[in-house]
Amino acid sequence: MTPNEARRLLTAARVARLATVDAHGRPHLVPITFAVAGERIYSAVDDKPKRTMALRRLANVAVNPRVAVLADHYEDDWRRLWWVRADGMGRVLTPGEAEARDAVTLLVARYSPYVERPPGGPVLAVDVQRWSGWSASPTRGDPEA
Repeated sequence: MTPNEARRLLTAARVARLATVDAHGRPHLVPITFAVAGERIYSAVDDKPKRTMALRRLANVAVNPRVAVLADHYEDDWRRLWWVRADGMGRVLTPGEAEARDAVTLLVARYSPYVERPPGGPVLAVDVQRWSGWSASPTRGDPEA
């Protein structure tokens, strides 16, 4: 799979998983909503119920900015299986920063629940250094093919 195909499939996915690592090398994996803008992926801390806005993923990025974002497609027709991964460096943006505001605009356009309640917390920006993936068929999981 080419990097462009991997980026296209990730961009179309509705949910992905974010992998970070803490200061002791322990992995942390969580599902995320996200938006892709060129070579960057954004995810924001939103208002869904959680114990704190100071999420482990943000603390992990502060001590080790290397992250991975993974999306996949599964169905019983294994000819249509695919997965894509974006490896990069994460940065935590404060809500008032211009880049964070632009990221929230992208997220609001992508997810209808954010229209009424846009994410108000920190934004994670992932500067993608490598796009990779695999598909069981040469159509790269494209449902239109």
